[in-house]
This record gives sequence, structure tokens and C-alpha cells, in this order.
Amino acid sequence: MTSLIPVTTTRLGDHLPLLDLLPDSAPTAWVRGGEGLVGWGVHATTTVSGPHRFADARHWWQKQLETFAVTNTVHGNGTGPVLFSSFSFSPDDVSVLVIPKVIVGKKGDKSWITWVGSDPQPILNSERADLPKTSVTWEVSESSDEAWKSGVKTAVDRIHNNGLDKVVLARDVVGTSESAIDARSILKTLAAEYPSTWNFSVAGLVGATPELLLRLTKSMVTSRVLAGTISKTGDDERDLALAASLARSSKDLEEHEYAVRSVADAIEPFCTSINVPESPFVLHLANVMHLATDVTGALAETLAHVDAFTILEQLHPSAAVCGTPRDKAAALINEIEAISRGRYAGPVGWIDAAGDGELGIALRCGQIKGDSIRIFAGCGIVVGSDPVKELAESEAKFIPMRSALL
Repeated sequence: MTSLIPVTTTRLGDHLPLLDLLPDSAPTAWVRGGEGLVGWGVHATTTVSGPHRFADARHWWQKQLETFAVTNTVHGNGTGPVLFSSFSFSPDDVSVLVIPKVIVGKKGDKSWITWVGSDPQPILNSERADLPKTSVTWEVSESSDEAWKSGVKTAVDRIHNNGLDKVVLARDVVGTSESAIDARSILKTLAAEYPSTWNFSVAGLVGATPELLLRLTKSMVTSRVLAGTISKTGDDERDLALAASLARSSKDLEEHEYAVRSVADAIEPFCTSINVPESPFVLHLANVMHLATDVTGALAETLAHVDAFTILEQLHPSAAVCGTPRDKAAALINEIEAISRGRYAGPVGWIDAAGDGELGIALRCGQIKGDSIRIFAGCGIVVGSDPVKELAESEAKFIPMRSALL
């Protein structure tokens, strides 16, 4: 009989800065405002793809849990063994699952460490040498800009003539460096400049998303929906006026309503009650402002075996990253987008042994591959969209990753 693998979780006396703990060995992270989870080392990892990737991920995670002997004196979400997940946007692309060897968490006044194996509790080191910023040279292609604007025009034409309400189109830019790109320096810069976002790193995909796709905790479901964007000027008075115009914009409100409705419709079958605010609020980030709505629901106690994987399967892809109706939007994306999104715009975050978790949509992010990085931006296209303005909006959405790689 195969012996079980010890997994130990215990409290930490000190509240250590999570991102400062990360070594360069497979850093994983999900951190917002100094709270969250970081991990390193790889106990186990796998990939899943295809239309059943969420169910396949659950099956693999449950099989891994069966091999563990867990000692957890802390309890609560994110304690014990944790799976970091980075799912692809399309079922045709590869999703990555990682169980780190060491995980450190912080929530409120509680900090803890989890480690896999029979070794003594790992010694933590938060006093690492400063990480040099990576200087990246970006590819510039006017022809690709023109091609993307042409795709926006095609999308608007289809919306007029083909029963499509909204479609989200993405574009990418590739940058190269003289040395290997380190996710840790990107994470620390993004955390400092965009403190209200969720900073993430899983298998080379690193970024700072403002959009929480799913938080499942003690039978409560939460999703923060963003759709509708305007760039900031840096002038406070001017930006307040722009925020007011965004909140009144019929084009942006229409785009936002599609995204909110798609999330509410997806979680409703699992809930006894749902709260959808009548009007969005304006979320201010360092470079842009978004229309935002927090949708919440109470999970029905009569539904057995509903976990984060179950809800993700229904939530993804939401109208915020795909469109409405979903099938028609996805078909148009496949036809005209001309890039593989990979894990961009897919769910990213963590899931614990109870099936609870916190996952965002992988936005404002890039995929690192050695000395190169591919960053992404997407825009929601509706009947009132203008190709020139959408291109400018996409450039604004590139700014967080570009500035983290100066």
C-alpha cells in the first residue's frame, strides 16, 4: 500500500510581505492589497484541454487530494492543500494546473504556511535582493493595427446584420529582452501601481486583473463584472467629468448590461437568491476607469457537489470576454480574431480542498517564455463602437504590462 504524503498547515507568527517571499523557482501568486496566496516549487502539475477541461481538472485535483494526509490547524478558505489554476479561454488551448510545494497565505489578521512532504517547516526569507527591472523592446506593426481595426469594423457590421449584440475582440503585442524575464519584478510593480487589482502568476502567465470572475466561500458566490472603459487623463477634475460621462454612456451601459446579465444567468441555477445592483459603479484604476457591478448569490444548500469547477464551467466565457449571444460571439472570434488567446481571458486563481476558491479573468497580463513576453488587450464591440476609439482603448489596456516592463 502506498503511504500518504503529509501536507501540513500551521499559523505564522509574523505577517510577511507575500510577494517578497517568492524565489525564482516556479513562482505562483494570487495577491490583492497584501492579502492572498503565494507558492513556489512544484509538487505536481498537469494540463487539461477540450470541452470538459473543468471536469477533468476537478478529477485530477480530487485524485491528488486522495494521496494527501492533511494536518491543518488553521482552517478556512485557502488553507490546507491548494491548486493554482490557469484555464485557457478556448477549449482548444491548454490549461495549466499546479500544486506548489510551499504556500504562504494571509487574510486579515491571520497568516499561515502550508507545505507538502515530510520535511520540517520551511524557513521563509523575505529579504531578497532587489530585482532588476526588465527592459523590453516591443514589436511595432502598423499593418496589424489596421488589420485589427478592420476586424472591429467587420464585427460592427455583423452586429447590425446577424443577430449579434456584442463581441469581444483581442489583440497581442510581443516584447523581447536581453535576459530572461522574471515574473516577480512584474508582480511587485503591478501590485504597487494597481493596488485594487488581483496580481497573479501561474506557469508564466503574469498580470494584474481588475475582474473577479468567481469567489466561492461558505456557499456565497461573488463575481465582479467589468465592461465599459474610458482612459484617464491624470487631471483629477477632468477625470471626474469623464467618469460621469462613462456612467451615462449608452454604448458603455449597453456593453456592461450584457456582461452582467451573462454572469447572473450563469450562477442563478445554483443559488436561492441573487443580488444584482440596478446601476454599475465606476471603478478607478491608475490608467483607466471601468463600469463595474458586483453580483452576489447564496448557493442552494440542496445542491450537492457544487464547487468552483462546476460554476466556472457555466460562467466561462462570460460576455465580458466573449460576447452575446455566447455561441455567435465565439464563432465570430474564431473567424476574425487571427490570434490564439492561450490562457489570456481565461479563469486564473486558486481552488482549495473544499472546492472553494477565488479566480479572476486573466486580463492585463502577459505570457512569459524565456526572454520574450506576449501581452494582450481586448475590447467589447457593440453597435456604437468606433474602430479608432477601440484601438486607443486597447492601447490603454496594454499600459499596465508595458509600464511593468520598462
